[in-house]
Amino acid sequence: MSASDGNGNGDLEVLLDHLRRSRGFDFTGYKRSSLSRRIEKRMQAVGADSYLGYLDHLEVDPEEFTHLFNTILINVTSFFRDPPAWEYLGAEILPRLAADKGADEPIRVWSAGCASGEEAYTLAMAIAEALGPEAVKERVKIYATDIDEDALNQARQARYTAKQVETVPPELLERYFDRNGHGYVFSKELRRSVIFGRHDLIQDAPISRIDLLVCRNTLMYLNSDTQSHVLARFSFALREGGYLFLGKAEMLLAHSNLFTSVDLKRRVFRKVPGATLRERLMVLTDAGERPAGNPAPPREDRIRDAALEAATEPQIVVDTAGSLAMANRRARALFDLRPDDLGRPFHDLELSYRPLELRSKIQQAYVERRPSPVHEVEWPAPSGEVVNLEVQVVPLTDGNDVLLGATVNFVDVTRSRRYKEELEHANQGLEDAYAELQSTNEELETTNEELQSTVEELETTNEELQSTNEELETMNEEMQSTNEELQTINDELSQRTTELNQLNAFLESIWTGLGGAVAVLDPDLRVLVWNRGSEDLWGLRQEEVQGQHFLNLDIGLPLDQVRPALRASMSERDGSQTVLVDATNRRGKPIKVRVSCTPLVGDHDDIHGVILRIEERT
Repeated sequence: MSASDGNGNGDLEVLLDHLRRSRGFDFTGYKRSSLSRRIEKRMQAVGADSYLGYLDHLEVDPEEFTHLFNTILINVTSFFRDPPAWEYLGAEILPRLAADKGADEPIRVWSAGCASGEEAYTLAMAIAEALGPEAVKERVKIYATDIDEDALNQARQARYTAKQVETVPPELLERYFDRNGHGYVFSKELRRSVIFGRHDLIQDAPISRIDLLVCRNTLMYLNSDTQSHVLARFSFALREGGYLFLGKAEMLLAHSNLFTSVDLKRRVFRKVPGATLRERLMVLTDAGERPAGNPAPPREDRIRDAALEAATEPQIVVDTAGSLAMANRRARALFDLRPDDLGRPFHDLELSYRPLELRSKIQQAYVERRPSPVHEVEWPAPSGEVVNLEVQVVPLTDGNDVLLGATVNFVDVTRSRRYKEELEHANQGLEDAYAELQSTNEELETTNEELQSTVEELETTNEELQSTNEELETMNEEMQSTNEELQTINDELSQRTTELNQLNAFLESIWTGLGGAVAVLDPDLRVLVWNRGSEDLWGLRQEEVQGQHFLNLDIGLPLDQVRPALRASMSERDGSQTVLVDATNRRGKPIKVRVSCTPLVGDHDDIHGVILRIEERT
C-alpha cells in the first residue's frame, strides 16, 4: 500500500506543515500529485512506509532535509532551454524593451526560480547580444532568485562542466566563458550584472519596477490558487508594459485580466496597462506605514497646493477664524476674487451670501462635523452664460479631529442638467422601444445560457488538458533528472571497469614475469589465479581449473606432501613454507620441483588465501 492510500493525504499535510514550521519551506501550494510522488521517492530510499514514519526519520536524521529538498526542487535547468523561445526573446522582445527606455535609463530583469544559474546567465548573454556587453555592464541589473540555498551557492560560483555548457552556441561559449581545467567559468564582466538572492515566490514580497520577468517551468508545480497569488505579485513587480516570459507548459489561461499575450507559442506575455486593485492596495499599505504625527515635507505642501490650484472645479477654503484661506484659479475667475481677498474676513466678501448664503452653512458644518447637504444654484459665468452649480460645504479636521476650517466646493452641473433634460426627452422613445427589445432580449438570454453552458464545458475541458500537460511536463523533468543520475552512475561503472581491466592486465603481467608455475588459492583452497607457467607445467588451462579445489586437481604433483605446507602457510601471516618433492609434468616426465607457499595477506593483516609458486629443480 502506497503512502497516498487511506488517510495518507492528511498525513502528507502534517509532513508539509512540519517542513514549513521547522525549516521555513512552504510547499503547501505545490500540486499534490507531483509533490507526493517526489516525497515517496525519498521515502523508498530511506525505507519509510508512511509519511508519518518519514517525519520521524527527518527528526532523527536532520541531513535528510537536504536530500528531500533536492528531490522536491528538481532544479532541472540548462542554458538556452527551448532555443526558439530564446531566439524570439532576443530578436523581438529585448529590442522593444530597449526602445521603450531612455538611452541612460536602467533595465531591471528578474529571473525567478533561477536554480543553479543557467537561466540567469543565459539572460545576460541574450541581452549582451541584443544591446551590447557595454550596455549590460552600465545599465542592466539581473536579479536571480530561488528558494534553494544550495542551488544559489552553485550559481554564484558561475562554474559549469563541459556537459552543462553543451547547449550554449559555440560562438557564445567562446565569447562569454573562460576555460578552467575540465570546465568553464562565466565571464567576470557580465557576472557583475547578476545579483543572486534567496526568495520565496509564495511568501516574500516581489522585487519592484521590473522590465522583464523570467519564470520558466516553475508555476506548473503550483496549484491554481497559488498560481493566481504568485501572478498577482508578478503583475505588481512589473512596470507598466513590462514583459513576462514563462515556460512552455504554462499558459496563463485564467489570468487574462493581469496579462495579455504577446506570443502565446513562445509563452511571452505583457502586463495589462493600469494598476490592479491588488497593486493599489499594496501601494496604500506602504503609504500607511508613515509614523503618526510626522508632518509632510515642504515638497508635499507644494504638491497639495498645486493639486488644489489645478482642480477642474471651483473650490475655496475658509479657516476657523472666518478668513478666506485659499481659492483656486477656477474660483477666482468665476467669483471675481482678487489676490488681496485671501486673508480677508469671509463675511466681507460678496461670495459669503451670493449665490448662496454660505456663512450659516459653514457654521452648520462646524457644529455637525459632517458635510452639508448639496444645494443647486445659478450663477452668471464670466462669459455671460448662466451656469448651474452644486454647492457643498465640507469641514476640515486634522488627524486628532481638531477643526481646521471648511472647504466649499462648486461643481458645474450645467451640462449634466442639459443632458438630463435631453435624456428625459429621449427616455420616452426608449420606453417604446423597450417593449420590443424585451421580447428579443428574452430570446437572447435563452441563447446566451446555452452558449454559457457550452463555454463552461470547453473551459473545464481546457483546464483538464492544461493540468495534464503540466503533469506530463513535470514527469518529463523528473525522468530527465533520473536519466542524468543513471548516466552519472554508468560513467562511474565504466571507469571502474576500465580500471579493473587495467589492474587484471597488470597482475597477469606480474604472474607471467615471476617465472615458473604460479597459482593463487582462496581460503577454501579453490583456484583464483592459474598463470601460463602452470598451464605449461601441468597441461591444464586457466578456465579448466578456475574455481576448482586445488587438492582435487589431477596433476602430477604429490598433493599429500604439499597439503601440510598449504595448511601451515594459511595459519599465520608470516607462515611461508617450502617443500621439495618429486612430481610428473604434463608430458609424463619425472621431475623434482620446489613448492613455495606464501600467505595472501589483506589490508587489515587478515589472510585471504595462499600464493603457490612451483619451480622445477635440475
